[in-house]
Amino acid sequence: MLDLIPSLGPWMPRLEGQRFAVATVVAASGSVPRPVGTSMLVTESGDVLGSLSGGCVEGAVVALAEEAMDDGGARRRTFGFNSTDAFAAGLTCGGALDIQIQPVPAAVTGEPEQPLRVAVRQLAGLGHDEPVALVRLLGAPGGAAVVFLDPVQHHGPASPELAPLLHGESALRVESILRSGGTGLVPLVQAGECLPDRDGHSRHPGEPAVLVQSRLAPPRMLVFGANDFGAALVPAGKLLGYHVTLVDARPAFANQPRFAAADEVVTGWPHRYLAAEAAAGRTDSRTVAAVLTHDPKFDIPLLETALALDLAYVGAMGSRRSHLQRVGDLLRAGVPPERIAQLHSPIGLDLGAVTPAEVAVSVTAELIAAHSRAASCRPLRETSGTIHHLAPPPAPTDFSKQEIAWT
Repeated sequence: MLDLIPSLGPWMPRLEGQRFAVATVVAASGSVPRPVGTSMLVTESGDVLGSLSGGCVEGAVVALAEEAMDDGGARRRTFGFNSTDAFAAGLTCGGALDIQIQPVPAAVTGEPEQPLRVAVRQLAGLGHDEPVALVRLLGAPGGAAVVFLDPVQHHGPASPELAPLLHGESALRVESILRSGGTGLVPLVQAGECLPDRDGHSRHPGEPAVLVQSRLAPPRMLVFGANDFGAALVPAGKLLGYHVTLVDARPAFANQPRFAAADEVVTGWPHRYLAAEAAAGRTDSRTVAAVLTHDPKFDIPLLETALALDLAYVGAMGSRRSHLQRVGDLLRAGVPPERIAQLHSPIGLDLGAVTPAEVAVSVTAELIAAHSRAASCRPLRETSGTIHHLAPPPAPTDFSKQEIAWT
């Protein structure tokens, strides 16, 4: 349901005083349009918020939601490809979705609100990038749900709301999902029992389970270098969902309007800034550092600091000659070879990028490839030869062989 947070605020008046249902993707297989955790709200007056499949099954889900609101019972239905019935609701992409529909009764004056209604109100009050987690007991009357506003600091055994439900391996799995910012379906087991399978998914849709959705604060992108390449990478990083900070020691360069898209602009020595942020706990294993200064007096102390930290990605701009000189400087500074091997230098994928905008695409493409471990994408550091491949000139036109149509 976290996907609905940006739209929930304006929608809350539609939920007041009436029943509604929450339809959620709780399992998926094959090629499917939306992941586990995607939700859709349906009110008894017929209003709909969200989408589960891009249009393939929404009509059938609305009908099931109306039935659930009428009788108060939760439902779970599987939608997949149907080659025999052209009019059956299903997924043309060939995958399958398990959708759970939870009805929420109207609030009654003087009585406690149902937990799922309370959870929806809490989510509606959040910003689009605030950290939050939602844990739901599927099929429970009224939709048992708990919202956590600080998932990283959550500890399952200390939660009075979850303690009666979770034991042993289930509690550990829930805590792991919460603190990693993930989504997962965790079966409920008795004390001393093990989860039914390795990935924690129930083999039987009717078994009791909790759906865990967790969202952490946006990962950070630290762009070092107030130049044309930094100006292009800042909005590209924002597009990927990073909280972007531009850092440069030169005020005249950093304080320019072209860097206004950055969440923060910091004037200071790059290595000192990074060391201070790490000491304050404001970097983590999701943090990206792009070193675009291309100046050894900034680059070397900065890379010494960055390569000593547990960051998701450290990249440095420069030619292959600059890279070799940089490696030598880092070795002489005492940086272990195995840490230097983690440096993405020259920065980016081998796309033939030349302009600042193209280089920004090359860098963000390498970020995506590094995160997803895509083997088919080749970083520049794994290739040889010139970095900039000039397109060959067009072949001269032979007008003697060209047909000309006169009008």
